[in-house]
Amino acid sequence: MHVFIAGVMQADRTDRYIESQDYRAQIGQALRQHIPDVQILDPYSLHPNSVDYDDETARNTFLSLTKLAGTADLLIAYLPKPSMGTAMEMWQAFQADTYIVAVTPYVHHWAVRFTANEILPDLQTLLAEIENGRIPQLILNRVDALPIAD
Repeated sequence: MHVFIAGVMQADRTDRYIESQDYRAQIGQALRQHIPDVQILDPYSLHPNSVDYDDETARNTFLSLTKLAGTADLLIAYLPKPSMGTAMEMWQAFQADTYIVAVTPYVHHWAVRFTANEILPDLQTLLAEIENGRIPQLILNRVDALPIAD
């Protein structure tokens, strides 16, 4: 199973820094602990110094990572604050029929409501849903389902 961890980085900041990325380690740890052979795509782990990239490298990184969001079986979008980059990753995943779990209080925002398959209120709820097996089983059933022949 391939999981893309999307989530707030720059958020609503007006400086060149990013929000804490600790949530990524928590999600990754829960996934590795409860889903055998999970493959995790975490943009921050791949590019921890991306705020220092020149424009061309940053553009290529942003566009390639956004495209990769649509290759996952599951996209987890952590949105305690609005994130334009995460919204774009969610859109790419939605277009590719990737299952999307949004973790956010923004249940009325259209970018969340109309792309996410489900919305969870906070990180603790997500971790519990991974640990109790509900999300892994849901995705495994979806991935393993054979197409119906015409």
